Amino acid sequence: MEERESETSNKKKNKPWAFWSWAFASVIFRLILAYFPRNLNFSARPEVSTPLTSFRRLAEGYWLKQSSMSPYAGSMYHGSPLLLSILGPLTVRRYLWTSVNCSDVKIVCRYFILVFVIADFVTAMLIRSTGLNLQMAYNQSLKSLGLVRLLENSELILSGDIAALVYLWNPFTIISCVGLSTSPIENLVIMLSLYGACTRRVPLAAFGWVLATHLSLYPAILIVPVILLLGYGPDAPPRKLLLQKFRESCSCDCSSQDKEQTSLHKELANQSVQPMLFSWKPVVFFTLWACMWAFYVLVLCAISVKQYGGLREMFKRTYGFILTVEDLAPNIGVLWYFFAEVFDFFRNFFLIVFHVNILFMLLPLAIRLNHRPCFLAFVYIAIASMLKSYPSVGDLALYMGLLGLFINELAGKISIQLYADMQLSFFLFCGYVGVSLLSPVMHNLWIWRGTGNANFYFATAMAYACLQIILVVESVGAMLNHDRKLRKLSATAA
Repeated sequence: MEERESETSNKKKNKPWAFWSWAFASVIFRLILAYFPRNLNFSARPEVSTPLTSFRRLAEGYWLKQSSMSPYAGSMYHGSPLLLSILGPLTVRRYLWTSVNCSDVKIVCRYFILVFVIADFVTAMLIRSTGLNLQMAYNQSLKSLGLVRLLENSELILSGDIAALVYLWNPFTIISCVGLSTSPIENLVIMLSLYGACTRRVPLAAFGWVLATHLSLYPAILIVPVILLLGYGPDAPPRKLLLQKFRESCSCDCSSQDKEQTSLHKELANQSVQPMLFSWKPVVFFTLWACMWAFYVLVLCAISVKQYGGLREMFKRTYGFILTVEDLAPNIGVLWYFFAEVFDFFRNFFLIVFHVNILFMLLPLAIRLNHRPCFLAFVYIAIASMLKSYPSVGDLALYMGLLGLFINELAGKISIQLYADMQLSFFLFCGYVGVSLLSPVMHNLWIWRGTGNANFYFATAMAYACLQIILVVESVGAMLNHDRKLRKLSATAA
């Protein structure tokens, strides 16, 4: 027994060193790939760069601004003017004219990529810290339900470490970083919001949510899980289960015990099992801080675009560009093909249908998963990345990292009695690998070789969307199944 305890203690000591070694190895791997920008050329891939995240468009917008023209002239740049002011100076003197064809511009990204490497690393650390908070809250909930034996008889995996490494070593994360997509910046501010809400750092949560909404609009729907995190706290078993346990612990037979013993028993019960009540105070503070940060962002944007049409022009060129789907260049989404084929008479109707479809899913999911706000944020991000106008693989990288936070619940690592594995996990893995390999091939056959058509590439986009739907349905079903089994164990323990 002593040998086993020493072995387990040695493993626990070695785990942090293993995590940091793998984390720094991912940073070194990104820096190595930065020395091969011409051979890889990920920045030209439609799966990586979109009209909103393309580094080339950002460089073009900054060049227009330096030439005393509007950065939104010519329909090239459609991002935030604040992002243009921060990252734009890094694009100066980063152009190299080739001797073969002077019309081609190659971007030297060996120094610029450091920004995205740092953003990825900070995002992974925020995911890790969020995972630690979630695991501590979940362990406390199991103790409150009287299921301490599940924690003693199981070897829990540090979900924060796993999720952070999944994000750092995800091929899509690496491709987005090396491909000079601004998706790492968007993922960073989203995680700032979730981490601030999970730790109840209200100013940080409001700052991250406002910036994320300003950069890509779709993170605005994350206000629902952020409010739930601030009001209820991190993910926990269903509140009905805790309330039932609380009532059972408070009910005792007064005839068999004295009044003093009964009151003492109730006090101990109140300390061990407490129902979670919604706290409005952090939510009100979040609203005030969000209004303040939004005001600051609008003021800075107004100063930046004062000479180029003001805020009205900025809204039209950024959020209007997102909502109207003006650019029909191929990407891994499904909207570009649909609106290329639909009649102009029905265009506005289907624009409303696609965008409102996201909003229709918010309320039912929030009602069913209100006790798991972080998992709800993962579901919202996955749905938005599936139905957004200009998706990229950087969106997949974020919600795959968030999915790793729930490995103990979804993979049955707590106990075999709580085993709620995702049945189609192997199919999903093979599907994502297949789509990743077929998408460049179909794009090459259609655009460059001319032996295919748009249906070739759109087929991979449809497969990608179907995989995302299956992932969301499977993960939600597995989490709800885990909660049902948890309810049964709590009933038997009582």
